Amino acid sequence: MSARDDHGYGAPRGLWRELDRHPPPGADAVRRGWRSPLRGPWLTSVLGLVLLVTLPLVIITGLLDYAAYGPQFGQAFPTHVSWLRLPTFDWPTRPSWLFRLTQGLHVGLGIVLIPVVLAKLWSVIPKLFEWPPARSVAQVLERISLLLLVGGILFETATGVLNIQYAYLFGFDFYTAHYFGAWVFIGAFVAHVALKLPRLVTTLRKRRPAVPEQPDPDRLVAERPGPPTLSRRGLLAVVGGGSLLLALLTIGQSLDGPLRRTALLLPRGRNPGSGPNGFQVNRSATAAGIQPAETGQAWRLTLTGGGRTVQLDRATLLAMTQHTARLPIACVEGWSTMQTWTGVRLADLAVLAGVPDPASAHVRSLEQGGLFRQATLQSNQVTDRDALLALRVNGVDLSADHGFPARIIVPALPGVHCTKWVADIEFHDA
Repeated sequence: MSARDDHGYGAPRGLWRELDRHPPPGADAVRRGWRSPLRGPWLTSVLGLVLLVTLPLVIITGLLDYAAYGPQFGQAFPTHVSWLRLPTFDWPTRPSWLFRLTQGLHVGLGIVLIPVVLAKLWSVIPKLFEWPPARSVAQVLERISLLLLVGGILFETATGVLNIQYAYLFGFDFYTAHYFGAWVFIGAFVAHVALKLPRLVTTLRKRRPAVPEQPDPDRLVAERPGPPTLSRRGLLAVVGGGSLLLALLTIGQSLDGPLRRTALLLPRGRNPGSGPNGFQVNRSATAAGIQPAETGQAWRLTLTGGGRTVQLDRATLLAMTQHTARLPIACVEGWSTMQTWTGVRLADLAVLAGVPDPASAHVRSLEQGGLFRQATLQSNQVTDRDALLALRVNGVDLSADHGFPARIIVPALPGVHCTKWVADIEFHDA
């Protein structure tokens, strides 16, 4: 009967010993090269605690943002996710700033945590080059989860940052890759927490150790530590300062006014222009291929539902009862803005179309291409008192880039579903 490892998983000890006797060239030199006396269980546990508290918030807001796009209508990307499908529910319209908060937190916190993530990886990097890679089956499973964890968070961070920079260099669909990559990371994160949480708690309960620490089972402490060039407190201050700097370079994305120009890491709309229409656009009229003739005197809004079809020109819409609401518009890239919109309530248009109690509404744009040229709105998004077919913004007509002659504005709705250059709305009853 073969010898078994200390963890009782049935792997022969001889395998680990054989691997230990035959390290790859340079393995010992690499191990001895990590000489910082700051590395050790205490520093790794402090950084791990920060991520343990904050990363779930990034995960939860990301999943909520996916739900906000209405996966029940097949308009959240990716559309086909098999058993990774989230429970569907009607995304609320109140508070009106809900999506602005969830998307802003997801993007902003993801950026702010980059220095913490890099510091955490630095603190455990000797472990990644350890030989043999594992000394038991349990450690093999741990290493696999660690590989998925590190790979997952680096992939999600890198692609997310590139996406908000509008640097589409992927060669694959960002939304699909980001969604499935998130689930890989979530699974590895849960497994890693289950494996390491007891040790993290034990380490942090102890008094802060001297520098360098005593050798530890995870071999994070350097074999031959060099002289310290920075204290642990100094290192944590550098990491915290880096996160604070990124926060200052990010927060302007959600603030109107001069601070908008400080959002250097979210360049979209830093200088949107002046005047009542001087705020961000995700897609201009030119980029969308909207022709002036399509939005001129010949434009008609077509309403269908309840067995009737109604066509309205802009003058007729302006003659209807107008409602004004101050509402945010927030984009998947993380920026948001608050503006004052005026137009006709969608609920009034539903009544005009013969559907006084709409279950949903399908909105189509004059735009012929693009992922978001149409959107389906839930019942509460149609009937909310501030859900509008907006004709004016900040007291003036919409500009072409902001959707003239009419666009959708609904509280807490993702910006890309606030359809611009509306051509027709189809209301559906229950």
